[in-house]
Amino acid sequence: MKSTFYGWWIVAACMLFVIVSWSLGTFAMGVYVYALTDNQSFSISTVSTAMTTAYIVSALLMAYVGRIIARHGPRLVVAFGVLVMALGVTALPYCQQAWQLYAAFLTLGLGMACLSTNTVGSTLAPWFERFQGRAISTAMLGASIAGMIATPLLMGGIRAWGFQTTTAIAAIVAIMVTLPLAALVLKTRPQDIGLLPDGMASTQHNQPVHATQWPLSEVMQTRQFRSHIIAFSVSLMVQVGFISHQLPLAIPVLGTQGAATIVFAAAAAAFLGRLLLARYADQINERKVGAGVFLLAAASLTGLALFPGPWALVALSITYGLTVGNVTTLAPMIIRREFGAASFAAVFGFAATLNQLAMAFGPTLYGVLRDSFGSYGPALLLGGILNLGSAIAIVWGGKQALRPYPAPVSD
Repeated sequence: MKSTFYGWWIVAACMLFVIVSWSLGTFAMGVYVYALTDNQSFSISTVSTAMTTAYIVSALLMAYVGRIIARHGPRLVVAFGVLVMALGVTALPYCQQAWQLYAAFLTLGLGMACLSTNTVGSTLAPWFERFQGRAISTAMLGASIAGMIATPLLMGGIRAWGFQTTTAIAAIVAIMVTLPLAALVLKTRPQDIGLLPDGMASTQHNQPVHATQWPLSEVMQTRQFRSHIIAFSVSLMVQVGFISHQLPLAIPVLGTQGAATIVFAAAAAAFLGRLLLARYADQINERKVGAGVFLLAAASLTGLALFPGPWALVALSITYGLTVGNVTTLAPMIIRREFGAASFAAVFGFAATLNQLAMAFGPTLYGVLRDSFGSYGPALLLGGILNLGSAIAIVWGGKQALRPYPAPVSD
């Protein structure tokens, strides 16, 4: 009986720490906005700006995280990340002044950098060649699971036990789940345990693919990389802004329980979208799929801006949810496919840094526009326009084949 390739256990471990990271990070941000403004009297714009600090810190560290994993493996990075993230989360309920809020979110951002999409991609890159798309998209299903469970559990905990107790319990659970994975499951590369990528025999793997590492100076000159940065930086900024404000956007229309339910439904839609991507990941043109995803996101956000009623809010939040998971999953898939495993850590680390810097301003953008205009309509409309630009950029990047590196020498 053929045993399961160990790389798939690495995928499972990545999925679990993604659930932890996104539950306490991205998909908890709306809960933090609600709790900090409702219980601790901070303004929405103050919390949003502090939240931006978390994303900026995460962005600035992203490239270093990829390099550390490429050289030393993921164990220490993942273990350190969950401990720091737990510290930041448990500090939030005790913040009474703005500087304390900024410090807590800064700490949270450090943990997010260590448990990010870049961490997943860098951990899996040595393990898969033919099935890299399926591996990454399967691991990132954890983000959609986090989206489904984070808001209901955190909001339910806050109602039952309060903000302080809920964050303490969440931090303890995160540590108990993640530390054993880091210590017992995660490994650096298949060759360390006598295996090869995809579990192939040596006779099947005598032709290395993408063995040459691209220098960043060459990468930045390609239209593939430039279009990737434009498309994903813009769309992820809009996405993170929406997710961070989805709960306060929905509560006035649907109530607290209704808002939590629609967040769950949108996350369930994201899970469905990711499942479809995982099923066909190694058979698709990622850029064409990305364009479709961005167009659906643009239509959903524009609809939310123009039709603010409860039924439109429910339906369009779900259609937007279908796009959420695929945006974060397609970003590393495209880099891995176009620049190869040897270059993945450096190239995607750099791309993720730029993407995350743009993402950082999403919560602030939504918060400032909300406070300035008295509603989320202008922010949602702007988000729709920006996603349309992302669709154009991602298609433009695929119009020309990526030249090989190093360039072939003519006789």
